[in-house]
Amino acid sequence: MDQASFAHAADALRLGDRDRYLSTLVLTGGYRDAVTALYAFNADVASIRERVSDPAPGEIRLQWWSDALEGEGHGEVRLNPVADALLDTISRYNIPAGTLLRLIGARRFDLYDDAMPDLKSFEGYAGETVSTLYQLAAMILNDGEIVETGDAAGHLGVAHAMIGHLRAFSYVSSLGRIMLPWSIFEANGVREGEIFARTDSEGLHEALGQLAEIAAEHLKKAESAIAALPAKLKPAFATIAILEPQLNSLNRRTSPFAPVSDEADWRKITRLMWWGISRGR
Repeated sequence: MDQASFAHAADALRLGDRDRYLSTLVLTGGYRDAVTALYAFNADVASIRERVSDPAPGEIRLQWWSDALEGEGHGEVRLNPVADALLDTISRYNIPAGTLLRLIGARRFDLYDDAMPDLKSFEGYAGETVSTLYQLAAMILNDGEIVETGDAAGHLGVAHAMIGHLRAFSYVSSLGRIMLPWSIFEANGVREGEIFARTDSEGLHEALGQLAEIAAEHLKKAESAIAALPAKLKPAFATIAILEPQLNSLNRRTSPFAPVSDEADWRKITRLMWWGISRGR
């Protein structure tokens, strides 16, 4: 195990996905290193769209990760410290490569401008890209033994993805994309061109409000499911402590195109630590 690769993965995660980086601070030792490597891989894959000018180079990058997970070009792959840390994690904790390959497959949707069609499609996308990470993090905390956390991972993954895209709605729509379920906007009389023109409307408020309610319901179900888990697995789901106040801040916005506020890191860390203590870690 090359500890320098895990240190690099931690730096990459801190820069690429700060909330998930903060959530790893409730973990210790090898568990923290392994979950960090998993999250750093996800941060790289999730950010590909922003780093490429068109889908073709994005497809190439996703294929590089697929090849790495399938064992092709191992020597060269190991020169990438995030990949090196991830491959060590996969080996040590019996992480199924197929699960990560499905995550990569789901991320191909990010490369194109198609709108997310409906809630069912969004929940499937969230399951493959976010719920999967919670499930695998719990497996790491279970020392590589398969563990059933379906309701906790499933509901929290959908809530996490929905809150993230609600927070990013203004930015993503400015790029000509709609990552939240289009059917809900359409049902409220919202037109695609109105969103891209940043036109506020009662229908848009209603649609986003409905999506926030769906996210809140998933958070509630996740909280109940997490409470029933063994104590050693709960830290894998600590991010819920950050998501709840983020959802509340969305409900206080006067415009869907207004800047999104966020808490300082120290306050988030305090929430994460207190959440862990109060859940009987």
